[in-house]
Amino acid sequence: MQEVKAFNEQRAEIYWWLSSLFTKELTESELEQYQSPEIRAFLSGLGENEALKQPIDKLVDALNRLQVRHDAQLELSADFCELFLKSDKHGALPYASIYLDKSGLLNGEPALQMQQLLTKHNIAVTKDLNEPADHLAIELDYLGNLIIRSNELEAEKHLNEAFSEQADFIEQHLLTWIEQFSQACEKHDEFGFYSACSALLVAFCQLDLTYLRP
Repeated sequence: MQEVKAFNEQRAEIYWWLSSLFTKELTESELEQYQSPEIRAFLSGLGENEALKQPIDKLVDALNRLQVRHDAQLELSADFCELFLKSDKHGALPYASIYLDKSGLLNGEPALQMQQLLTKHNIAVTKDLNEPADHLAIELDYLGNLIIRSNELEAEKHLNEAFSEQADFIEQHLLTWIEQFSQACEKHDEFGFYSACSALLVAFCQLDLTYLRP
């Protein structure tokens, strides 16, 4: 049981990390941390899993190129803005409603469903993220919280039920649209940092699902 809980903590941390990438632009100090031996070792460890190797290789390549990119932090912030804050025609807006709601508008049915889940589990959205509930960062943060809360369970039956709930969320609220989102990132992200992050997100969700439903 302790091994399972320790692994759950790692899973939650990865979802929270991915969530942070789509929450706001990276600061200068955050960008410096990505060049640290600790972060590079973390990424290398993830890349040892064959399912994650390709997106990790792309991410590491982008990080290497950032070291010689002129005004790297400013340019990466501009990439973030162009991709995630402007238009779905020239970017990749990180809202489920854009991809799943027939109207293609923000605050569609997926946002309502997500808000209901947040309310049901009494999970508060971080105050500095003033976005509809179906924003990718909110969905990933919610999943991280769901995973950590399952560590409070002791009975194997209850833990299995929690795993089933997590798997349902990944299937019904993430994998229904993040592949399209990742394709949009790939199309519009010329430098490639955020397209690598989105590809890693898809690969990790798919991998996690095989863990939850072996």
